[in-house]
Amino acid sequence: MIRSKARTKGERGAVAVEFALIAPILLLLVAAIIEFSYFYNLQISVTQAAREAARTMAVTNNTGKAQAAAVAGAPSISLSPGNVSLSGACSHGVTVQSTVTFTAPSLTGFFTPSITVTGKGAMACGG
Repeated sequence: MIRSKARTKGERGAVAVEFALIAPILLLLVAAIIEFSYFYNLQISVTQAAREAARTMAVTNNTGKAQAAAVAGAPSISLSPGNVSLSGACSHGVTVQSTVTFTAPSLTGFFTPSITVTGKGAMACGG
């Protein structure tokens, strides 16, 4: 059996050096993917809360119930009724609009300390 020398004296530790050069880039890429996923999930939650608020306002014409529906519509975030704004009273044929704004801290803090996401919903009153 003939063995060939895979490494010569000059190549010892080359893999460790290459890994040390690439590892920070890979870790930064993973952190960016995690942050993007987190912020995208926040956007989806806030948009769902805005839809729930608009729908409840269109059906009940009650601002308090609409704000409560928005808070219940986004259980994964700590939304408060103060984050929900509605366009006004609902009457037949009018479209009510809701806007939900939420600020959350980032997970890693590498790219930004926090982000503010806004979701909008609209629903015709009186169906």
